[in-house]
Amino acid sequence: MTMTPAYPTDLRIEDRLREFGLDLPQVAAPVGAYVPALISGDHVYTSGQLPLTNGKLAVTGKVGATVTVDEAKNQAAICAVNALAAIKAAIGSLEQITQIVKVVGFVASTPEFTQQPAVVNGASELLGEVFGPAIGAHARSAVGVAALPLDAPVEIEITVRFRK
Repeated sequence: MTMTPAYPTDLRIEDRLREFGLDLPQVAAPVGAYVPALISGDHVYTSGQLPLTNGKLAVTGKVGATVTVDEAKNQAAICAVNALAAIKAAIGSLEQITQIVKVVGFVASTPEFTQQPAVVNGASELLGEVFGPAIGAHARSAVGVAALPLDAPVEIEITVRFRK
């Protein structure tokens, strides 16, 4: 995914996503006892989002073995889009987001792999490009794990602040 250098402030968030060839998908139905996104006060917390496209994973496996950093970085961006879809379903419009507060990325990787932050940059860079620096700057964690659901290489969760 190639990012553009300038952030035009006159475009709506979903228009910015379309500039990158991305549309918000339908929110994936939970496969367990949880909800995709939860509102608490003026924050929305998403559950971990997998890089599902049309209900399927395009890439499976561990980063550092069968999945490259670039592939996983692109999958992290898809996770971020899926999280934005869950947020929109919870609050009605992405235009209500006033701050991307935190991104947490889990990267299924081999024991010797140490580039988890490079993978999670896929989500962080997309959010920064779409929302701009004033809203898109966020705190972040990038964690290596042994395995993720459905053998996904990456899972992302996002916390945002929004205006009611």
